[in-house]
Amino acid sequence: MQMYLLALNPTDSVTEGFLPAARRLGLDVTVLTDQPAAHRAAGAYAEVLECDVRDFRAVITTISARRSPDMVFTNSDHLQTQAALAADYFGLPAKSWQAALRTKDKAQMRRHLAVTGADTVRSVELTAGEDPVTVLAAVDLPFPCVLKPREGVASEDVVLVGDLEDLVLRCEEIRARRPGAALVVEEYLPGELYTLETLGDGRVRHVLGGFHTELSSPPYFIEERLTYVPARPGPVLDQVLSQLDRLGVGFGACHTEFVVHEGRARIIEVNYRAIGDQCDLLLARLLDIPLFEHILRTHLGEPLPPDLGMRTDGVARLDYPCADRAGTLVAAPAATDLVSGDVKLTYRPLREVGERHQLHGTNRDFLGVVRATGTDQERVDRTVAEFISAQRWEIMP
Repeated sequence: MQMYLLALNPTDSVTEGFLPAARRLGLDVTVLTDQPAAHRAAGAYAEVLECDVRDFRAVITTISARRSPDMVFTNSDHLQTQAALAADYFGLPAKSWQAALRTKDKAQMRRHLAVTGADTVRSVELTAGEDPVTVLAAVDLPFPCVLKPREGVASEDVVLVGDLEDLVLRCEEIRARRPGAALVVEEYLPGELYTLETLGDGRVRHVLGGFHTELSSPPYFIEERLTYVPARPGPVLDQVLSQLDRLGVGFGACHTEFVVHEGRARIIEVNYRAIGDQCDLLLARLLDIPLFEHILRTHLGEPLPPDLGMRTDGVARLDYPCADRAGTLVAAPAATDLVSGDVKLTYRPLREVGERHQLHGTNRDFLGVVRATGTDQERVDRTVAEFISAQRWEIMP
């Protein structure tokens, strides 16, 4: 069976998750990407073809000239709509392209949740070149508020702004980095930040649990630590799932970020794909299920089992050591795997020694990822803390 996988830059989810799973399923894989050299360098053993994957027409044309597809798939935030349109063109199982679009476009997501009565968050869209002072004068939007790219990802250029002067300055900074990008300004939603990980086949939906996310200090929203939460209280879970239903989300993997404040759950954003930053790799190990195979099988049109057989006694934590300054990384630990009692810990570097980077105030400041699983949260937390305290990351200006 032929699988076409759409990708931009290589990710751990693809190289360590989906490609090995496709091989185990016996699929022939062709990677379509605008960065073929990077995927070959990352060790993608599949066929790699260059394609303008941001254009669904180019994707359809490229596939049409080759072996007939049995699956068109992507785990990229930026390519869900393109993959859905291409799969639909070939009559293959796919996510709704409308749902993919309205979850990727943060302004459209807010509008849709409001018009369907699911939730109303005060927000306004700033198209390229629009004056934020003029636009905000016409809406009732309190400060502090959150400024973000309309189609951003991974906390890139997401910032808390305290007043109108700050907003104007931040808009100028982001537009200098993202010429032509539309922005969204929305009210700040207080509460504890969580994620919900779901997997569906269009008929049945499984909740895989989620994470409690600890963020950096304002004004940025860097995810510094995630602790696995197997279940949320029923009313909170029902609120989140109801909002996902209104958005049309229900096929394949979905990673939803939301806050809970005084019992009310409000969506921050919906990433219509598997959770990244190695959380998906941890989930597969923690739940002891073939997670990536299940996701791929849904895109082959196979129904999910009514019971995934998930392990229920596991606990987990991920920590992301972050750069605190711009400069060259001159010392850092190597990749590590260790076992301490029933705790399994994995460390993987995300930046090579000798690399020079600016300070971004986003997940791009991650130096590495520590992920650990076990059956006792206190032991897992202690093992992670002891490992990190014994390491050294050094950055020279």
